Amino acid sequence: MDLPNPSLTGLFDQLGLDSDEASIQKFIAEHQLDQDTKLIDAPFWSDQQRSFLKEELHSDAEWAPIVDELNVALHPQA
Repeated sequence: MDLPNPSLTGLFDQLGLDSDEASIQKFIAEHQLDQDTKLIDAPFWSDQQRSFLKEELHSDAEWAPIVDELNVALHPQA
């Protein structure tokens, strides 16, 4: 289900994760990655979630900017 204006909420829906604001913030807080771990290599994704994220990034699809936003949120700021 693709939405006309992709958002972080919509991305979480696509990934089958709870998508309310509190759940998104909790997910981000609990799944911080070190700088050397790529988003698509994170151990907490299912194969299906990983495949979706990889496809969206590699094809520069409509979800790519939102996947990038999630990537930034999951990597601690130096």
